[in-house]
Amino acid sequence: MNVYLDNAATTPMLPEVVDAMLPYMREHFGNPSSSHQFGRRTKTAIEQARRNIAGYLNVEPRTICFTSGGTEADNMALHAGVEQLGCQRILTCATEHSAVLKTAQHLGQREGVSCGLLKLDGAGRVDVSDLSNRLSDGIPTLVSVMHGNNEVGILQDLNAIGQCCRDHGALFHTDTVQTMGHYRFDLAELPIDFAACSAHKLHGPKGAGFLYVRDGLRIGAHIMGGSQERAMRGGTENLIGIMGLSKALELAMSHMDTHAAHIQGLKSDMVEGLKEAVPGVRFNAGSDREDSLYTVLSVNFPEHPKNGMMLFLLDLDGVACSGGSACSSGSTQPSHVLSALGLHEEGRTSIRFSFSRLTTSKCVQHALKAVERIRAAAVLV
Repeated sequence: MNVYLDNAATTPMLPEVVDAMLPYMREHFGNPSSSHQFGRRTKTAIEQARRNIAGYLNVEPRTICFTSGGTEADNMALHAGVEQLGCQRILTCATEHSAVLKTAQHLGQREGVSCGLLKLDGAGRVDVSDLSNRLSDGIPTLVSVMHGNNEVGILQDLNAIGQCCRDHGALFHTDTVQTMGHYRFDLAELPIDFAACSAHKLHGPKGAGFLYVRDGLRIGAHIMGGSQERAMRGGTENLIGIMGLSKALELAMSHMDTHAAHIQGLKSDMVEGLKEAVPGVRFNAGSDREDSLYTVLSVNFPEHPKNGMMLFLLDLDGVACSGGSACSSGSTQPSHVLSALGLHEEGRTSIRFSFSRLTTSKCVQHALKAVERIRAAAVLV
């Protein structure tokens, strides 16, 4: 039996999503910028997808800019904040995705903006009082804090952080790649200026996503070329990906409560199973709690001779999981998230199991038995 428990890295496309994309691979191939009927048809489809997505988020369609995914959307927001909107400082967290951390570092080196890391509390959440103190100096600032951490499942309070930013005249960007389609967002009410989304994290296609830009914020082209995406991103639109993204978000929003209850139940079963099977097991950053991101479980295993081979051995036993972000796969360095939270310990190993609506109880039980088998063999072979 092969079990996929790495849904935080990517999710399988749903059949309905594939079906929504197929007509735009076969019949409707026109360039959306063309004025003839073939172009008008695909342009209309893109704008309908934009309206659909905006409707789910309770915003105007013009606030949605389609991108190649979450990394581009994060880059776009940070570059716009510094290069176009006058921000002289970026404040973020040591636990952010590399799409934010590396972009902030790059802008600091190239544009001369200052970059700082916010204080986190014992649960890994932003200390809002520290944020308020940092912003009280009046320096034009862009704050970037992800909603749900991709490695350990920490959920941040977007309303509190965003309101603090708004009170001090700062811009607020949030990476919602792990949470869009899993939680409801009313962006008309939340004090958020930018939000990033990626389709392949919610059973859509790879290579498609969007950046939400608050109505009233005017930003120019991130990619130079034509005037596509209201002159914010040049280049022929990824028509097929946009169709898949729209359908994937529709399916996610239509059945969100049912999916959330199903996934939370599986995660709870895995927590209890690991507690019973592995004495001394811990869960990083409270990822076992119900107030964490329900799709992610970050497990800290006690010392064992096979810890260094555990991911490999789980894979051999048909269980796909990860040590953390897929973007840092292959690195010999400890996870920057675990290190920032003081959770990296010599001898122990951390593994991320992540779930989706397609995960079943059989998947969880197979993974638990695989963990038991590996840890029952005390000698390396």
